[in-house]
Amino acid sequence: MVANFSLATTDRVKDQGGNWTDRTEWHNLVAFQRTAEIIRDYVKKGSKLYIEGKIQTRSWDDKTSGEKKYRTEIIINDLSLLSGRGEGESSSSGGGYTRAGSTTSFDQRSSSAPAEDYGQSAEITDDDIPF
Repeated sequence: MVANFSLATTDRVKDQGGNWTDRTEWHNLVAFQRTAEIIRDYVKKGSKLYIEGKIQTRSWDDKTSGEKKYRTEIIINDLSLLSGRGEGESSSSGGGYTRAGSTTSFDQRSSSAPAEDYGQSAEITDDDIPF
């Protein structure tokens, strides 16, 4: 399974007049296997995420114009859902899976890799998911 989606990051900066302005950038993300399933089942528009991954640029020749095209993507290694249930665009069920007072971390790397502690994040397995 593969999940392709965009994620926005916003940086607040002062302009020359001393006024605060937001600068938003959109990033293309790709997740595979179990992480893609988690995204499909729990991530909605507006969900807050913490992502770790590697940047990869791929290229191809456009079939219609023949010109070379490029796409830079973040390949997700680790995903933490920061939104609580009901946050994001839809307030119905499935707005994100969190345990009370903590974030839930899904690590796509091999299970033998040591999990890093990010404050209150909890490493979970397929057995911890209630379905």
